[in-house]
Formats: sequence, structure tokens, C-alpha cells
Amino acid sequence: MWQRWSNPFIRLTQRHSYLTSKDVKAVHVHRLHTSGAALTCSYYDGLYPGHIQTTPFQKTLLAVGSGVAALQDPYRHDMVAVLGETTGHLALINLRDRMKNDPEGYTILTERPRIRLSTLDLEKMASLPDGSFGREYLRFLEDNKVTPDSRAEVKFVDDEELAYIMLRYREVHDLLHTLLGMPTNMLGEVAVKWFEAAQTGLPMCALGAVLGPLRLNASRLQSLFTSLGPWALQNGRRARCVLSIFYERRWEQSLDDLRQELNIEPPPVILSASNKRNT
Repeated sequence: MWQRWSNPFIRLTQRHSYLTSKDVKAVHVHRLHTSGAALTCSYYDGLYPGHIQTTPFQKTLLAVGSGVAALQDPYRHDMVAVLGETTGHLALINLRDRMKNDPEGYTILTERPRIRLSTLDLEKMASLPDGSFGREYLRFLEDNKVTPDSRAEVKFVDDEELAYIMLRYREVHDLLHTLLGMPTNMLGEVAVKWFEAAQTGLPMCALGAVLGPLRLNASRLQSLFTSLGPWALQNGRRARCVLSIFYERRWEQSLDDLRQELNIEPPPVILSASNKRNT
């Protein structure tokens, strides 16, 4: 039965590969004959590069299929991404309103910054003093062996501005790990999801917060429910909107000062970055 339900999910994935190839060729051929800004908008198949238009029924199938896959393997970031895009419309609208009502958040929506290796001055960040936000973020990337370039592009959000907000959320995720002092092992990821669920209202985060603990052993469950969990929920509820911070302009600020500005308390437990996939 699952195979029958998964066929539309597979077809949509195949359609994405076909559309991407077709659109690249269309733009390339068109550029041989025309110039100017007009062609940029006319040859994308959707609302923005990579967008795939889907019906509510197709979104439901994608949400169910990606949810099952993400539950089986929480490190399937592609499935987690699809789940977030197909279930997060109302939460994204709320986040957009919060960003527009914040001067710094409004600037982010206007300038559309990206957090990629190509936009980071790693040499400068490495020269910053210990305790600065930029240096601690770089240390997080090195210790956990992760890269900001691993974040998937948005495909299934049917609004260009909301799509950018979803993308910004993904690219800010590792910065939240730094702010919260959480590694990328399962306990650290679940604690961050508890914070994000309270902070963003995204159903994907709530689902991860509920189901993530099922993959923890007894000692880490005790740590989650007695200290890290309550701390993450409390700070997620009361913190300033974390998407409204222009982090690229805060690298030199001390991590402690930035936490205080955002109303985020230091973690009650220090977790090691080793044994990333262990529960």
C-alpha cells in the first residue's frame, strides 16, 4: 500500500529533475537571442528558481511521504526540508509579519542575505577572539563537521517571500546551535527543535520535538525532560524573533552579549560535539 501512495511523491521528485534541466536549457537558448532583465522572470517554470507548483492533495502526499522518511532517518535533511515546506504556510506568514514589524527583520526581507561559504569571510572569522559570535560559529562548524552549503533550496512554498523566509530559517539553523550551545548529536538536535517549535510555530519543528525523543536513550531522555527541554521551550517562547537578526553583521559581537540581547539564557548542560549520530 505504501508503494502505491508513494508513487505521486516519486513522480513529483522526477518532475523536479526534469523541470530543472528544461528550465536551464530554456534560459540558455533564450539568452542567445535576447538580453535584458525581462528574460529572468519569463522562463522560470514557477514563482522563483526551482519552484514546483503543487496542488493541496499533492502537498498532502509529499508531507506524509517525507514525514515517514524523516521519522525513519532524522538525518535525511532533504525529507525534513520537504516536510517543512508542505506544512509550514501559516507559520511562515506569522514569521513574515514578525520580521516586517522589526526594523532589522525588515532589512533582511529587503536585502535577502544568504549564509553560504561563498558569503563568509572564514579567514576573518578565524581571527576573531574566542567568545565572539563569529569565532564560536566557525568553531561549531569545525567541531561538528558541518557546512552552511548543505541547506537545500526551497521548492514547494507557493509564495516567493515566504520561500525566502523558509530558506533563511534553514540557513540560520546552525547559528541557533551556536547561540544555544548545542552540538549536532541527537540530543542537541532535539533540544534545538524544542526551541524552534516554541519560537517559530513550524509544524515540522513541533513534529521533530515530539518524535525526536523516541530515538534517545534513558539517560539522555532524563537530561532532556529535566533540564534541556524546559530551558529550550522557555527560551524559545520569550526570545526575540531569531529570524530578525542580521547575523552577518554580528560576527564581532560577543556570544554572551548577543544571547542577552535576544533574551536567551546559556544552556544548563554542556554537551559534547563527539559521536554525532549517537543517541
